[in-house]
Amino acid sequence: MIRAFLRLLGVIYFIAFTSFGVQASGLIGSHGILPYAEYLADMRQALGRSAYWEIPSVLWLHSSDAALAVIWILGAAFALAVIFEFRQRIGLVLCLVLWLSLCAVGQDFLSFQWDVLLLEAGFLAIFVDGSPMRIWLLRWLLFRLMFFSGAGKLLSGDPSWRNLTALSYHYMTQPLPTPAAWLMYQLPLGFHKAETVFVFVAELAAPFLFFAPRRIRHIGAWITIALQLLILTTGNYTFFNLLTIVLCLPLFAEPDRLARTRLHRAVTIALTSFVAITTGLLFFELFGWGLPPGGAAVLHVTSPLRIVNTYGLFTVMTVDRPEIVVEGSDDGENWKAYEFPYKPGDLLRAPPVVEPHQPRLDWQMWFAALSNYQQNPWFQNFMGRLLQGEPAVLRLLAYNPFPKAPPRYVRARVYLYTFTHFGEKGWWHRQDRGLYFPAVSLK
Repeated sequence: MIRAFLRLLGVIYFIAFTSFGVQASGLIGSHGILPYAEYLADMRQALGRSAYWEIPSVLWLHSSDAALAVIWILGAAFALAVIFEFRQRIGLVLCLVLWLSLCAVGQDFLSFQWDVLLLEAGFLAIFVDGSPMRIWLLRWLLFRLMFFSGAGKLLSGDPSWRNLTALSYHYMTQPLPTPAAWLMYQLPLGFHKAETVFVFVAELAAPFLFFAPRRIRHIGAWITIALQLLILTTGNYTFFNLLTIVLCLPLFAEPDRLARTRLHRAVTIALTSFVAITTGLLFFELFGWGLPPGGAAVLHVTSPLRIVNTYGLFTVMTVDRPEIVVEGSDDGENWKAYEFPYKPGDLLRAPPVVEPHQPRLDWQMWFAALSNYQQNPWFQNFMGRLLQGEPAVLRLLAYNPFPKAPPRYVRARVYLYTFTHFGEKGWWHRQDRGLYFPAVSLK
């Protein structure tokens, strides 16, 4: 089972590298929305030599578009080595280093919980074997992922989780719903309340089964897998659900009792101590207990590596769905809309099924709509790239209404989107809520 776990982790790495790689130039390339070379230069100027630790990336060696492409292509190649068990442990180390290098410079576009979850799983995978403690560390990671998610929902004080109505909103308001989400949204409130109870069981009760005897542990695994399949079917969460299911595999593994060398035992003790100390400190932070002396310093040193983290998706449920529609104009009077490939736009277009790929600009547009453009500097850069007609950025869109030359003006409006119901035309309704970003030009 550990062998299957490692090979499937290689599959997740391959998905992560290639999915981001095909978007990398438009997102963080030299002509992208958030050029990473400029980011590194700014951080070096602000932090001095400590920038190399705060932003751990091999891209410090050469900050160019070519280097960015080499990193993700090499990452995908080493992921294939892991899948086919060719120098597998070396491949895992190199995948970890290269994925961390991308996450460190990815800024807003590589800041999702599954990005750091892959780093943490990848770190433990380097050491995992049939020994009980090393398998236990993977189970502990899965426990924290699930339990932190459930605890965060309750600790947030969000009323929709406490009154069990959260899922009556979720299917419509999540970042990238699927057609199955539209169907689930139509179901009665009583069904959604029962679903919400199941979520709490899966996130708060089932994780304690991960440390039980074999048959009970398997029940916890299957409950977790069932929840992930539900999420996977109704939402496009890139490789997150697949990675969580892969993390369930150690629950089915039976540790061996072979004699271990002194070096093996020493590494296991050091690894376990590191994970125990850092996760303990994170628990203090999560529950607001205040860090013990020296705790903040430990977290400050370890946090740039992103190999021990807290988790918690949708701790506060979004109950409305604002959507940004970006428009361009040549005269300031007649406006044409840009169309994104996956996020809601055209009211007649069905929600997509795009998992395990993550269209990261589409995702960031969901977050941007929940606040204002002043809180999203990347959005201002994006609008500037549209005015410049940057090909790398335009490739991230489904439709460019100005194929011959960029528009003189761009603006963005915000609409409130809602699902249609059975018998109604299309998939969405929308109501205009006014300007999100004022009309601007390069001048």
